[in-house]
Amino acid sequence: MSSSAETTTRPARGLRGPTAAAVVALAFLITMLGATLPTPLYPIYEQELGFGGVMVTLVFAAYAVGVTGALVLFGRLSDQVGRRAVLLPGLALAAISSAVFLIPDNIPTLFVGRVLSGLSAGIFTGTATAALVDLAPEGRQARYSLLAACVNMLGLGLGPVVAGALAEYAPAPLYLPYVVHIVMVLLVGAVTWFVAEPIETSEGPISWRPQKVSVPPEVRGVFVRAAIAGFAGFAVLGLFTAVSPSFLTQVLRIENHLVDGLVVFTLLGASTVGQIASSRLHLRPALLLGCAALVVGVLGVGAAIALASLPLLVAGAAVAGVGQGMSFRAGLGAVNAGTPPERRSEVASSFFLVLYVGISLPVIGEGLASAAFGLVVSGVVFAGLVALLGLVAFVSLLRQPVDA
Repeated sequence: MSSSAETTTRPARGLRGPTAAAVVALAFLITMLGATLPTPLYPIYEQELGFGGVMVTLVFAAYAVGVTGALVLFGRLSDQVGRRAVLLPGLALAAISSAVFLIPDNIPTLFVGRVLSGLSAGIFTGTATAALVDLAPEGRQARYSLLAACVNMLGLGLGPVVAGALAEYAPAPLYLPYVVHIVMVLLVGAVTWFVAEPIETSEGPISWRPQKVSVPPEVRGVFVRAAIAGFAGFAVLGLFTAVSPSFLTQVLRIENHLVDGLVVFTLLGASTVGQIASSRLHLRPALLLGCAALVVGVLGVGAAIALASLPLLVAGAAVAGVGQGMSFRAGLGAVNAGTPPERRSEVASSFFLVLYVGISLPVIGEGLASAAFGLVVSGVVFAGLVALLGLVAFVSLLRQPVDA
């Protein structure tokens, strides 16, 4: 046999089955938790570093840049080198991103920390999801895929709660949350080291190339309708994780960082509920219900901003979160179902690229508008525009089935 011939390495010994899946899920949750740790801390950064809402939204957008970069550049890497070989560097990046925030506070540090956090999240999202499906018992792959989606959102939701509680009731609010996260990452990383590689890998040379971003003609109609709903839903996520602490502090005069975190958790926790609910419905009714709930919830958020009402803000966030979760999962399912298997990876990457544009650019626009017209006016207009997008998606789904 030629010395250049590729050989196949079978999965090594180590943790397997449900135990390994639990470890991967916990590592996924802790990684995503770190991605939203700064959310309730932004008002403190604004005071310490003397910048306004525009800079907050730009710092937040740096995270989306890191995520999309990771999805495009490393989306296929774990298929070649193995899941575990990518999960461990993803955890290392998560720890490094939190360590960067421990550098004496300055604006460049915030940008670097957020980009590294985005890279970690982008690497982990696809790889951990694939690993959980690989580790699923026969016939339970769909449940483990749903588990991955729920862990993703729960981690993002718990980050503001953990940071908010520590910032409010413990010393060193701009340092302790990151130290706690680093310790969590190191502990779960040590256990992840013993997880067996769940897939066979090739020992041949790595053929690295960026993930293609394109949509074949036969799925473009479905893609556009699902992407409009997804864009609107992720714009709401961006608004809450980047701007809601400033709204609570400046408009509602609530200066409790834990409350900031809990309001964000309401949206992301409700998104988890929406994803679970969508798994029990067919794609079309799940998308329609998701879009409808998103429109109603965002209108509630807009009314809460106009009326300076915390109860209405929480209620609107809960309804919008359910709608976002349902429309996101059903939209991704519809796109995957209509795409040829050999092109699902690139189409899924294209879908997520649209979503992360939705989580960053509109929020930057809202930040610029708030500097010019005020937080309340810009927030109400932003909510109206997002509701309009959700309505467009709803009407287009009524007129054309998702599988057409």
